[in-house]
Amino acid sequence: MERLQKIIAQSGVTSRRKAEKLIEAGKVKVNGQVVKELGTKVSPDDEIVVDGVPLEKEQPVYYMLYKPRGVISSVRDDKNRKVVTDFFPEVKERIYPVGRLDYDTSGLLLLTNDGEFANLLMHPKYEMEKIYVAKVKGIPRREELNKLRKGILSNGEKLKATFTKVLSADEKKNTAIVQINLQEGRNRQVRRMLEEIGYPAAKLKREQYGFLTLEGLNAGEHRELTPHEVKQLRAQAQKIVK
Repeated sequence: MERLQKIIAQSGVTSRRKAEKLIEAGKVKVNGQVVKELGTKVSPDDEIVVDGVPLEKEQPVYYMLYKPRGVISSVRDDKNRKVVTDFFPEVKERIYPVGRLDYDTSGLLLLTNDGEFANLLMHPKYEMEKIYVAKVKGIPRREELNKLRKGILSNGEKLKATFTKVLSADEKKNTAIVQINLQEGRNRQVRRMLEEIGYPAAKLKREQYGFLTLEGLNAGEHRELTPHEVKQLRAQAQKIVK
């Protein structure tokens, strides 16, 4: 037996938080009866209808994608641009990205149909650490990168890195490769931070998410996470949130 909101979230229909709101609003039926009480437990054999649509019982799946540049972090696009789910033609489950990477940003992106898992990893209080590598115009000084660790204002938002470092520099081309670690997930955060200190990113890649890396994958390739990796991610996120 599992809590109703957890079952709804795991089906990929919506997050656990939104599932709770649907239950309270009387939009969920179990075996033909409206259920409004949070925490109601159901079995795998129960018939669940959410907002008039029967819940499909999908097994949770978890994938890692090496997202290329020029791809939308979504399941569909009204301009018919390539989206991340286009790289999973063999997957029958309704997967969707955990968070997003910008159209022009490449790197590690997770996809799942487990709404509770996705919601946990994207917890607004304290997100999983992510490592980005950017090619920037100019060669930033250490004190300039230190500003990003102290926090910098951008459009009224304070953006902060946990670690910054110049990995390499090309004085002839006046470019540098910079590493930036984040535990936040604001819109275009790395690009905005670099622009604020005067070093716009020509290229940007997310190389690591928590303990996961892109090792063994080329751009456009994906692999399924192992049960141990899923368990580790869940435990790491729960530890952060607590």
